[in-house]
Amino acid sequence: MIQIEIYSDVVCPWCFIGKRHLDAALDDFQRGDGGESVVTWRPFQLNPQLPPQGIPRQTYIETKFGGPQRAAAIYQRVSDAGSAAGIAFAFDRIVTQPNTLNAHRLIHHAQLCDRQDAMVTRLFEAYFLEGADLTDVETLSALAGSAGIPADATRDYLDSDRDVVAVREADAHARALGIEGVPMFVLNGRYAISGAQPPAVLLQALQQVAQEASR
Repeated sequence: MIQIEIYSDVVCPWCFIGKRHLDAALDDFQRGDGGESVVTWRPFQLNPQLPPQGIPRQTYIETKFGGPQRAAAIYQRVSDAGSAAGIAFAFDRIVTQPNTLNAHRLIHHAQLCDRQDAMVTRLFEAYFLEGADLTDVETLSALAGSAGIPADATRDYLDSDRDVVAVREADAHARALGIEGVPMFVLNGRYAISGAQPPAVLLQALQQVAQEASR
């Protein structure tokens, strides 16, 4: 059994690409009788300083990249990598750059329902393909429903302050571990792989960890 912890943020395009790469690597790993694996998503907020309602995407781009032209050059590289992974990024649809605390709470909640991977996938798709506002409770509740989690219960959960402290503490723990960028994949609590590495690289790491665990 390989435990895979993924430190990620749902507004990180490289994390979306990294998930697609890991999914491909796990498919090959399992076809090769590599054994079972358990994936757990851990929170890492790229922009924890943003207000709860987020900020306009254009303001964020101008502040972070110095303007739309430089942002376009950077996002072209991301789009090319996304296309290779089967992701058609639609950055022009994104209106709000969100604070992702509630999105991470939703991922935490989804783990208890055994729907965490489906929830992460739906959040990535909603943000990067549909331009969904991930600060809106109704939007998040609907996304939870599409991931197999009762929407009404999710709405009540997000309207409360449950797990706010737990998620913030988990984010702080990631930083205490020295994590500064995402995605970060940690295998069996010992081996760290940084960035959206190609499926072949992730597969090799999985095979090596599996071999060591079997000794």
